[in-house]
Amino acid sequence: MQEKEYALEVYNALNGSDYDDPDLLEMVSLEGGISLSMRNDASFIIGMELNLYEHQSTFNANMPFRQFVYAAELYKSYVKETKQDALSRKKLVLPNPRFAVFYNGNEKRPEKEILKLSDLYAHSEERHELELVCIVYNINPNNNKEFMSKCRTLSQYTAFIEKVRENQKKHLEKPIEEAIAYCIANDILKDFLIRRQDEVLKAMVLDMTFEAREPLIKKEAFEDGRLAGIEEGIKEGIKEGIKEGIIEAYKHDMISKENAIELLDITQKDFDELVETYAVSE
Repeated sequence: MQEKEYALEVYNALNGSDYDDPDLLEMVSLEGGISLSMRNDASFIIGMELNLYEHQSTFNANMPFRQFVYAAELYKSYVKETKQDALSRKKLVLPNPRFAVFYNGNEKRPEKEILKLSDLYAHSEERHELELVCIVYNINPNNNKEFMSKCRTLSQYTAFIEKVRENQKKHLEKPIEEAIAYCIANDILKDFLIRRQDEVLKAMVLDMTFEAREPLIKKEAFEDGRLAGIEEGIKEGIKEGIKEGIIEAYKHDMISKENAIELLDITQKDFDELVETYAVSE
């Protein structure tokens, strides 16, 4: 949805509107992201509304906070770019915020749920002085059928993800590549996949690395006889597996060195030594 035509289609489906000119959208973004773990997926302005869209393959109750951080940064940029002054007596004119999350993880979730920033506060109050409301739409098959029927992009994205999962269950050697080939052949996100299949492949591989790593590590630990019911051993195995996954993602050009260092939360020197250590162990 970082491409105008796709973002507009989703916006129209969500809001019952019928805009037909993608150039009406002004795409806005966080420069480089706030951090690797705090990046927004898509944000744009149309009709003086600031829309922030997120995709989640793992449900996250903290999305209102993350959206709050994104919105604050985007509003700061908007005020600067429109040459307004928050310190002047003249009232600012800001686009109204709209927050949406599209969920397609394996965990069973409701068709639609509302998350609030106030849900995260330590104390409940009748009236919270700072609130943010975020709607989570389940886009897995057989959910939100009316909305999905109006949005070819998201319905085809769901079909693509389902094909990847189907290939995984069949234990195909290259589930993502084969899903991409199938979808191109069957006119599912065809134009997008033809233009950006390398990016899609890298993103999906990285996503699978993080999502699948925990159960894989547990399985390997059981098979090697290293687990033996010790909880601490599980935790350490998972940590080591994630660390190895990040190094592998860096070595295969899926993420930059800077992002890998930030994910591992170590110094550049320690990172270089870690890469050498894994190279030797291989």
